[in-house]
Amino acid sequence: MKRLLTALALAALVAGVGALLADGLRDDAVRCDVGIVLGSKVGPGGLPSSRLAARLDKAVELYRAGMFGSVIVSGGTGREGYDEATVMRAYLVARAIPAAAIIVDSAGVNTAATARNSAALMRARGLHSALVVTQYFHITRSKQALRASGVATVRGAHADLFEWRDVYSTLREAVAIPVYLLRGA
Repeated sequence: MKRLLTALALAALVAGVGALLADGLRDDAVRCDVGIVLGSKVGPGGLPSSRLAARLDKAVELYRAGMFGSVIVSGGTGREGYDEATVMRAYLVARAIPAAAIIVDSAGVNTAATARNSAALMRARGLHSALVVTQYFHITRSKQALRASGVATVRGAHADLFEWRDVYSTLREAVAIPVYLLRGA
């Protein structure tokens, strides 16, 4: 019986990873009202980490391609002492994204908070569809959180950066997504 349960758990994990990769690596970027870039670590000197820079670079690419007219940058203040959202805004402005097109959410301390805050910001501005930009392994849960927060139309586009630590992150997300769904997030 123990072997059977172990085999079933392993099969569920493999299926979860497969579904996560299929969703996260298959960008479904179509024109949406707003782009949402989820925060990540800001390094020494207030510069975005390579992971955060990759997300922002993807947002610049999508904005220039006309995929959205405004962008929400969402993050909190990490141990480094920098407001991720403010750093993200500066990065986008330095790459010719108009400041007026950027909506700053400095209270996006995790995926659920970013989703709640983004949904509220969208409602206040009459925006209905979102294109979420993050790492491929984070797309599925980000879309789920936004839908649970009331954003009916959510698409995803992954940052063009792949690191060895993504293996761990992918496994963690494959386990976290069912928990997230059970919580109703």
